[in-house]
Amino acid sequence: PLLTPELLAVLAEMGHGDRLVVADRNFPAHSCGARVVDLPGADGDAVLRAVLGVLPVDTFQDPPAWHMRPDDGSRAPSWEPVREALRVAEGRDVAVGEVPRPEFYDLARAAYCVVRTGDSRPYACFAVAKGVL
Repeated sequence: PLLTPELLAVLAEMGHGDRLVVADRNFPAHSCGARVVDLPGADGDAVLRAVLGVLPVDTFQDPPAWHMRPDDGSRAPSWEPVREALRVAEGRDVAVGEVPRPEFYDLARAAYCVVRTGDSRPYACFAVAKGVL
């Protein structure tokens, strides 16, 4: 049910190497991304797992996934669930880059789409590059 028609259309439009951002409810999605899909009733981990069920992760970019790093340099609470979702979906460890908040905003501006969730955890923002189908 998280793969709405709007989100499925975006995923189908994306090409190899295009980036999809999955962000928390506080992320400035509309000012960062040209395309925004709102899923206010979902948490980021669930959205990522649903997306990874139909979207392969890029094997040409290193890293192919990124996570917003809190301003104090710690790891966000969503760090491990994101890494696990990527590992399970891909059947391998997937490198995840940690990006400071201001730089993550730049990454989001260059992304194909931002999916804004209802996740209330701070810094629950991550991105993944689409691989080859």
